[in-house]
Amino acid sequence: MPRQLPADVSGFVGRAAELAELDALHAVDAPDSWVPVVVIAGTAGVGKTSLAIRLAHRISGRFPDGQLFVNLHGYDTGPPLAPAAALERFLRAFGVPAPAIPAGLEERAELYRSLVAGKQVLVVLDNAATVGQVRPLLPGTTGCLTVVTSRHRLSGLAVRDGARRITLGMLAEQESADLITAATRGYRAGDDPAQIAELARLCARLPLALRIAAERAATHPWLALPDLTAQLRDESTLWEALSSPDQEEADAVRTVFAWSYRTLPSPAARLFRLLGLHPGPDFSVQAAAALTGQEVRQTHGLLDLLAGAHLIEPTGAQRYQFHDLLRAYATDQAHQEETREEQHRALHRVALWYLHTADAARAAAQTFHPSVLSLEQARPAPAVAFDGQQDAFAWHRREQANLLAVARAAEQAGMDEIAWQLPATLHCLHSARSTFDDWLAMAHTGLDVARRLGDQQAQALMHDTLGTAYKDSRRLAEAGEHHQAALDLRTRIGDLPGVAESAGGLGLVRLWSRDLEAGRTLLEQALAFYQQHGPHHRTGPVLCGLAYVAADLGEHQQAARLAHQALAVYRETGADQYMDIDALVLLTRVAREAGDHAQAEEHLAQATAMLDATASPALEAALRLEQATLHREQNRHDEALQTYWACETLQRSVGNRLGQALGYDGIGQTLHALGRMPEAIDFHITAARILRDLDQPWDLAQVLVHLADAHTDNGQPEQARQHCTEALTLIDGFTDPPATDLHRRLQELTTG
Repeated sequence: MPRQLPADVSGFVGRAAELAELDALHAVDAPDSWVPVVVIAGTAGVGKTSLAIRLAHRISGRFPDGQLFVNLHGYDTGPPLAPAAALERFLRAFGVPAPAIPAGLEERAELYRSLVAGKQVLVVLDNAATVGQVRPLLPGTTGCLTVVTSRHRLSGLAVRDGARRITLGMLAEQESADLITAATRGYRAGDDPAQIAELARLCARLPLALRIAAERAATHPWLALPDLTAQLRDESTLWEALSSPDQEEADAVRTVFAWSYRTLPSPAARLFRLLGLHPGPDFSVQAAAALTGQEVRQTHGLLDLLAGAHLIEPTGAQRYQFHDLLRAYATDQAHQEETREEQHRALHRVALWYLHTADAARAAAQTFHPSVLSLEQARPAPAVAFDGQQDAFAWHRREQANLLAVARAAEQAGMDEIAWQLPATLHCLHSARSTFDDWLAMAHTGLDVARRLGDQQAQALMHDTLGTAYKDSRRLAEAGEHHQAALDLRTRIGDLPGVAESAGGLGLVRLWSRDLEAGRTLLEQALAFYQQHGPHHRTGPVLCGLAYVAADLGEHQQAARLAHQALAVYRETGADQYMDIDALVLLTRVAREAGDHAQAEEHLAQATAMLDATASPALEAALRLEQATLHREQNRHDEALQTYWACETLQRSVGNRLGQALGYDGIGQTLHALGRMPEAIDFHITAARILRDLDQPWDLAQVLVHLADAHTDNGQPEQARQHCTEALTLIDGFTDPPATDLHRRLQELTTG
């Protein structure tokens, strides 16, 4: 159940009428008055987000199926959050595993709406700039409420989506005074209400400006309020000369910003304006220190000072963000007060810090992929140390949006080396966490700058990481194109280790596409290089890939020999246990298909004993699928059904729809063996439906054969013939021996 609301707003004052109106729009005792979408519109700094969060916390109990919050960054200096990216966050919040998240916007929106159908979910979409940002994120089901905040009216939502708009004006005079009084309580006493009202007027009665001004008053209790308001009035005069009548509110906010900014100590003021150059939506203490070149301890104190003045907002342990107006102001101050050279140096410092921190995370997460950084590249301070793989993954999760923003900013600023090294460094972290959107976006950026540099090695590296990303997301045609491009480049420049790596990657794509002989040729090419030149640990996965090719070709002895060789390499080189389990599951399959059930049981027991140490649902799912199939072939049907169901649950949890389909097919085969034909047919049909969606012709043909067998034994020969005819069409392009045998059998069934 997703729970993603930010903390409630402390010191919230006023807006009683608006809250009452919003409550009434979604009252439990008046369902006929409910509206599906509420737009809170108003000028910048008027308190739209605070009101939305306060409302969300007040009514969250009416939405037992979860609450979702996303800042769409529609008015930030950087690019707004795309609807597809917001949907990815929502789908993950609902527990959809990354591999199961569709690539397209429409497909993501459909899945999202199917998940919230019939549920009561509250969705808060903050800082939306356009209707196009919002519409794909609407649940589209009765019982849900979407609250949107925007500086624009978003009239299209009212016309097409039944939205009700509430436009916020400035706080009332008394509410403005109450906010200042509440914020200064315990710090000041005896202030004249008339002077408080004057301070509120100078802030245009906008909550953001009022909070900053009130904090200034609270931290200077020895200054009389008339003196503070006089300072603010003087600052206001500076802006009035540049103002037009319709800019009154914006200029009031800018006046308060300037008033607060000019009283900062010089180091804090420099930090504030340089933070405006940070590319991402939030920042850690360490990133802020890297941006300015200061010590972490000093930076921490300055950030606390800025947060205390309400110039930045804490978002978590040692993490902060800007209000979008303050970010724009900070950026503007950086442009005015820092030279272009210093702005470039600041961005370079923080980009370099992200790059080297990512490299440290890479090293903590795995050892298979070496660093792409040269020894000459000095490591910037502050250095970050990681306590193992999970710590590295947690850092990547926190910094994911920033890393993409940094890669794009580096590309735009001409820092081309960083722009391709960052996605290359993050390859293993993207792969482990299946963050496909960011992975593909960053790698395409890296490929663009590598081409601009004319660096063919960097281009090949980017093609390879794109090939892996597309392969892991089951987009095999694109994966093949990129691995082939990498192979061609590396062959042209004589990069023999790179040729071996690209050949191995392309070989796996061919294997997954069931182009078995081509896959074998490429994998053998990679193996020959690694056996002669090293590194030795890379021979293990290639041997295992070749074992899978042999198994798919029905060459049981060859498959077993290669899998045992892979196991030996894994154990010699201290590889992660998940690699051992992969080889043992394959050995189980080979022994089972060869009819040696005792040997299959032995391999399965070894793999199961290792499983707890890896805690990988994907590996456990693969193991359970093989275990269930072994039980079925041993006529242990009850155990087979139980294990197939466990497998299906695991496959669904990791987003492996192919594995789910194979689990359903296995259940169908087991029910067939038990004589429960109608149920068997239903499960085979479900498996076939999934495989059609996935465009898996070979596996679909296998399922259709099983479906035809069930129809035959259920006295439905015509349906059986139809399925056999379709299967025959599906395997027409496959020429390997098992495909030839199946082709012959299907021809006999369709003509007999």
